[in-house]
Amino acid sequence: MTDPLDTTDRRPGGRTARVRAQVLDAVRAELAERGHEGLTMEGVAARAGVHRATVYRRWRDVGGLLADVIGAAGEIDWQPPDTGSLREDLTVLNREIQESLVVQPSFAVALMAASFHSEQAARAQTRLWTDRYAQCEVLVERAVERGELPGQHLDARSLLIAATAPVYHRLVLLRADPDPRLPEQAARAAVLAAAAGAFRVRREESA
Repeated sequence: MTDPLDTTDRRPGGRTARVRAQVLDAVRAELAERGHEGLTMEGVAARAGVHRATVYRRWRDVGGLLADVIGAAGEIDWQPPDTGSLREDLTVLNREIQESLVVQPSFAVALMAASFHSEQAARAQTRLWTDRYAQCEVLVERAVERGELPGQHLDARSLLIAATAPVYHRLVLLRADPDPRLPEQAARAAVLAAAAGAFRVRREESA
């Protein structure tokens, strides 16, 4: 998707950057407070203090706003945990995920819901999650280097999904109360499974 802000006026600290920041902040606030159903171009423009014609010209529709908000999340200089232990790294990661899902209002939950209503947002979210999992594969690589896990034909992505999925399942699918023990329990279970060979890929699959 073409960046809706890819214009000749775009420059660090310029007016375009300021307008984008104002508008995306407004989208986050509106989405968290009102959900996808209450997100409108007019509401975002009013909250951002930007003329609605500017919002329409640069983002075109709600889908464009959502896609840019998700894209902006990928621009954040976030780094995976590095505690010296895979189990602790995954625990810290799960705690970050849990915190993002239980804070009220939860922008993360609102954005996931919105992605079911906007194809642009869905594509952007898929890219973001793919990039984040790829970024976190370094946790598994470090564990292999430390000798915590056998490295031959190990599917790092599957291990990461197994470690984080219980948190999403409990809080998003079951809508249950957060369990402070779950981040560490899910991390430990995934590491034990990996050590037992649960995420090994057969040679023909890794070729």
